[in-house]
Amino acid sequence: MALTVTQRVEDGFGVLELAGPLTLGPSLNGLREAARQVLVNGSKLSGLILEVSHVSAVDSAGLGELTIVYNFANRQRLGIRLVGSTPSLLKMLDMTRLEELLPPAKDMPSAKKELLGK
Repeated sequence: MALTVTQRVEDGFGVLELAGPLTLGPSLNGLREAARQVLVNGSKLSGLILEVSHVSAVDSAGLGELTIVYNFANRQRLGIRLVGSTPSLLKMLDMTRLEELLPPAKDMPSAKKELLGK
């Protein structure tokens, strides 16, 4: 199964929904392109939320793509949150010390509040 990425703008936030393996392979480039597309109007967004509850596996290439997405958002001065992080993804973020760049949020409403600084 390939990684699929669905993008939308919801309540002023860019949202990317990921499903499938976030691992080395041709479909991984789809995440980068979807992030670019949703961030085109970054000045109108309040942040970027990645819904990752349907990610089945993550490797170092997948973590690398997440950091690229972080950089895209950071260049536009947008915060980022991961919603629905699996225990294995949380462990990888902790082991690589990426949880500060890619902080998890409990759910979508919490992610929105955190990104708004409330």
